[in-house]
Amino acid sequence: MGLLAIGTPLDWPSAKKVASHVREWGIEQLLAIWRRAKGKERDALLWGDEIEYIVVALDDQQRLVKLSLRQADILHALAEDEELIKQGGGVPDLNGEKAPTNKKRAPTFHPEFGRFMLEATPGQPWGIDFKDLLDVEQDMKWRRKIAKEHMEANEYPITLTTFPLLGDRKSLVPYYPPHGERLRSQFVPDEIANPHIRFPTLAANIRSRRGRKVELNVPVFHDTKTPWPFKDPTVDYDLHEFPEDADVRNGAAKDNCVYMDAMAFGMGSCCLQITFQAKNIDEGRKMYDQLSPLGPILLALTAATPIYKGFLVDTDVRWNQVSGAVDCRTREELGEVPLKHDRWRIPKSRYASNSTYISQDSRLRPEYLDPDLVVDEDLKAKLVEGGMDDLLATHFAHLFIRDPLVVFEEDLKELDLTKTDHFENLQSTNWQHMRFKPPPPGNDTGWRVEVRPMEIQITDFENAAFSIFVVLITRAILSFNLNFYIPIPRTTENMETAHKRDAVLNEKFYFRRNPVMRPSASPQSGRNTPEPRHDRPSRPGTPLGPVEDEYELMTVDEIINGKAGGFPGLIPLVESYLDSLNVDVETRCELAQYLALIKGRANGRLWTAAKWIRHFVREHKDYKMDSVVSDGLAYDLVKAAERITNQEGRDGFAKEMLGDVRDES
Repeated sequence: MGLLAIGTPLDWPSAKKVASHVREWGIEQLLAIWRRAKGKERDALLWGDEIEYIVVALDDQQRLVKLSLRQADILHALAEDEELIKQGGGVPDLNGEKAPTNKKRAPTFHPEFGRFMLEATPGQPWGIDFKDLLDVEQDMKWRRKIAKEHMEANEYPITLTTFPLLGDRKSLVPYYPPHGERLRSQFVPDEIANPHIRFPTLAANIRSRRGRKVELNVPVFHDTKTPWPFKDPTVDYDLHEFPEDADVRNGAAKDNCVYMDAMAFGMGSCCLQITFQAKNIDEGRKMYDQLSPLGPILLALTAATPIYKGFLVDTDVRWNQVSGAVDCRTREELGEVPLKHDRWRIPKSRYASNSTYISQDSRLRPEYLDPDLVVDEDLKAKLVEGGMDDLLATHFAHLFIRDPLVVFEEDLKELDLTKTDHFENLQSTNWQHMRFKPPPPGNDTGWRVEVRPMEIQITDFENAAFSIFVVLITRAILSFNLNFYIPIPRTTENMETAHKRDAVLNEKFYFRRNPVMRPSASPQSGRNTPEPRHDRPSRPGTPLGPVEDEYELMTVDEIINGKAGGFPGLIPLVESYLDSLNVDVETRCELAQYLALIKGRANGRLWTAAKWIRHFVREHKDYKMDSVVSDGLAYDLVKAAERITNQEGRDGFAKEMLGDVRDES
């Protein structure tokens, strides 16, 4: 959600003039954090999840579904609920479901970019004991139930990644026409964004800094009756109200693509995020590095985005669309014209896969680092002079190549080193697939790592399964000192691979051959020799030999479930970790149902949401095999998602996605 400060925002020309000033003050605040917190030790091992909902309004008589723009009203109703304020009495019965046993505080609801979105987090962080893990799903169900109770009767909190008709110029309630002053979008109104001044200012300044609107062109799914070439029929080439309306006449809308032109098409997507608090900075840096190569695998496993703007597309995930929706790079920074006014060419959007490793790990080889990394050397020198080590200074100096996009006039009066506003101005608008978060001032929060690539899933069971899996693999990484390092450019390639249709089954990803590797006993070999597979991993040694020998292309099935005579598999590593703790049989059985979902997704027995949605559309009676998702079809799809959410396959519906992994006893 980012920083929700209050003040007088500067337009881009004014913000540009003070950008260097904000960066310098941000670095000073970062150094103040560093001095205060670098020695912080023995913080509790805590974690939390973030669930994002789309709020839809259903018209059952007309078979229509629309986005409800009542976020503010719903949040107000939640804030005024006396029972939630009291946060006492534990969790109510969930229609016969078992309530969480730990009497957790009521969940917290937050605004998001879209006025049709809600974010929900647990009322307090989770611990890493198994009691907490087994309460996650019920807490997620509770959050959804609470959210629904504060909506209108025809409104529902749906966990689809994107609304299938977003941008069709009509499916909003209340209705507003598109083409407002801030977004200047052909397809969505300014009113679709959260009215907090940060959000419209962010959207306007991204557009202004770019010098044109953002351009999102997603390859259309060519079905048997899809025109060739496909030209997005919703694009209006005759608009002349704003200068940016000329974008489409200048080639912004590409053939054979669905074209979108506003931040809402990216930041209006929903995801599942997990944040871990490490016991100290060293553990946090290790978690950041070792989880980074897993990001593309998690993205492919959770693929859930095959529809944009009422059309089937030929990709399965949201990541690049969000990246493009906030890409503020100029033509010079993109390399389209020679550098003249800007400082450097920047290879990635500010929403992108990671470009740095930060752990002071003896196994981190220079060959793993990004050779094209852009760093503000002056700011890096200030960080190093202030006592920060080279690796971490490089990381932050890379983030600070960006300009601050939302600057409040009131924040420029004086530098307050007890705050983090200027630092967070840059930190919170670098949306990478992993985020390293220093402790905020004024409370006991420790060093944190945020896992950001996963798509939201339709059911609370699935979202709980992926949350629990990430927690367990993190524990296995730390317990066994696992090594997943691969060169950063390979992870960047993997993120692109994850976008492909059915990538989880049909594509291969670069991954480390053996995370438990020891140096070879034979000096003649010149390279590491994989250890034979054992019940429990052995401790890794120092890498030797060519980096290219340390990784290979693997299927997601091989990465998750293991490869005979090769990679042990993430699930077997998790199971080895559980074996090492002597977990009781009942707990293992309950955890097994969540791990079974991950296994099934990886080996193809269970479909991703993207595959299931695509199949639902193509089998629907209203579908004409032309890539078009009609109003009635979208209504039935959302109704189906609500049915799946409630039944989770218990009525035989959507078994392809959920199978029989639930224990019905």
